[in-house]
Amino acid sequence: MGIKSFEGKRAEPEKIQSASIQVKDYMSENLITFRKDHYVVEVMETLIKNKISGAPVVNENNELLGIISDGDCMKQISESRYYNMPIGDMKVEQYMETDVPTIDKNVSIFDCASLFYKHNCRRFPIIENGKLIGQISRKDILCAALKLRGQNWHS
Repeated sequence: MGIKSFEGKRAEPEKIQSASIQVKDYMSENLITFRKDHYVVEVMETLIKNKISGAPVVNENNELLGIISDGDCMKQISESRYYNMPIGDMKVEQYMETDVPTIDKNVSIFDCASLFYKHNCRRFPIIENGKLIGQISRKDILCAALKLRGQNWHS
């Protein structure tokens, strides 16, 4: 699994005004997660019920294994027709994305926005000491930008 991690700058001290514009201040910590042995149909039901487009897949130690998204579910729906299989017989492990970029909680929201643009993802999991501690989405960055509107935009 090739997880790319985008680390925060550690060498230079943070400026006081930039303290409130880091990923950690806008990330979601109460996450819906899946296990690799869940059925894709369970994922579809959960995504719809919670109005989300994807979620992390973790093991019993809360270590990130991948991400499963609505796009991954679409692939399963498409293949179920092609292979004449019932929708939802397949497990998350067969459809999840395992090459998932992660981001450090101390990265500024501006750098995070740039990474979203560059990598064309919808969400970045946040890992600390090998464990999933949160997730930042495009929507979280938009919310942060609206809160900061009118303030000093230097990071």
